[in-house]
Amino acid sequence: MPLYTIWNEGTWGEIVFAAVHCTGGDILIAMSALMLALMLSGRGWPLVASTRRSVTVLTVVFGLGYTLFSEWLNIVIRAAWAYSDLMPIIPILDAGLSPVLQWIVIPLVAFWWVWRPFNNDRDV
Repeated sequence: MPLYTIWNEGTWGEIVFAAVHCTGGDILIAMSALMLALMLSGRGWPLVASTRRSVTVLTVVFGLGYTLFSEWLNIVIRAAWAYSDLMPIIPILDAGLSPVLQWIVIPLVAFWWVWRPFNNDRDV
């Protein structure tokens, strides 16, 4: 939250609402990205290693793509929220580093954790 202006400008109620609202939104984005990835390339998932890789890549790409769009829409167009001076900005994208890393690191760690029982398997 300190990376957004609501941390300094909002009430505690607004901050709590934003945290709950944004967490719920992130869960919906993650589920939607995973479901779309599974529909497009999920045949044999999670048993087939190449399918696990393609589902992982597609999930990260879809989640990251939607996040970049949402950041642009809500910061530039709607002005629904704003970054604080603490947020590192990715120059070409004009997006915050934190939400971008969130949609790269968290899914990769989650998939790695889920894959552990399958990592020694060969493609079926």
